[in-house]
Amino acid sequence: MLTILAITIGLFFSLNIGASGAAASMGISYGSGVVNKRLALLLCGIAVFLGAYFGGGEVVKTIGNGIVPSNTFTVPIALIVLASAALSLFLANIFGIPLSTSEVAVGSVVGAGIVYQSIFLSNLVWIMFFWLLTPIAAFVIAILASYLLKNKRLKRWMEARKSVPFLAALVVFMGLFEGFSAGMNNVANAVGPLVGAKILSTGNGIFWGGLFVATGALLLGQRVLETNGKKITALRLEEGCVISGTGASIVTVASLFGIPVPLTQITTSSIIGIGFAKHGRAVLKKDIVVQMLTVWIVSPVLSMVLSYTLINLIIEHNFYPIIAMGGVLISVFGVLSLMKRRTSITVAPKTVKE
Repeated sequence: MLTILAITIGLFFSLNIGASGAAASMGISYGSGVVNKRLALLLCGIAVFLGAYFGGGEVVKTIGNGIVPSNTFTVPIALIVLASAALSLFLANIFGIPLSTSEVAVGSVVGAGIVYQSIFLSNLVWIMFFWLLTPIAAFVIAILASYLLKNKRLKRWMEARKSVPFLAALVVFMGLFEGFSAGMNNVANAVGPLVGAKILSTGNGIFWGGLFVATGALLLGQRVLETNGKKITALRLEEGCVISGTGASIVTVASLFGIPVPLTQITTSSIIGIGFAKHGRAVLKKDIVVQMLTVWIVSPVLSMVLSYTLINLIIEHNFYPIIAMGGVLISVFGVLSLMKRRTSITVAPKTVKE
């Protein structure tokens, strides 16, 4: 029964990965008006499945036994790890926020590793380094590319060549490339714990995980696609090619080395970089950008805490860490409440004087 439940949760997680991956891979093509929403989601599903089927094995190994030993993953622990990650991602999809499946998956695995003190720390640090480096690199590359695209000679050359049809085809191709790279990297987040617990073989895990990711793109990807495609900044075709090509290249190389990286963060950081080059710091103050940055920081911590808490409660029957965690939460909310009250007291005299 637990095995069936673990597989069910893993496939549910795969559905939500598809919803989030849709925004990352085909958001540019949709936002620039080259393809409509339905076609964008269909193309995303096909590309993600092919990427998982032909290139997802290395990242599956990392999630299954590269962060914690594979013997950490019993069936109940795999179930809890997947449930914690899936819940975090599902909440983000409900609010239409592009969220890194790699971060929530790794966060959940780390939560289990903390309970049993079995984390491969050097591997985790290496993964976190790439989490930090890749979005920054994508942001900088997008800014540089945006300034290059403003070059008058380049603009005249593109106009003379009537390059719009070529660019339209290229941006769709880059979106497919990005979807393929998402399949290589992100499907492992849902099936890695199942493979680590020997519930599924690597081949079966990749096949079924890829199939459900594709289904998730079709059924749940609309809101996140809208967010990445149209709510951050307007994009030209050539800008879309740069964004998708940058993200796909970075993620493909990382996948070949088995490193789970945040594709959604990479793509969204590129879009923000284009907006920054156009509008300056104003784009960083948009509510959707601030909201995404907040979720990116909170999501791995949330999934880690959920996993750690549930394993202690359900499997270890250990309530003491939960009590300590409750004390920390009470302290944090208390400090925030005092800071808010102090701010209101400071502002009040000025309002009366005016």
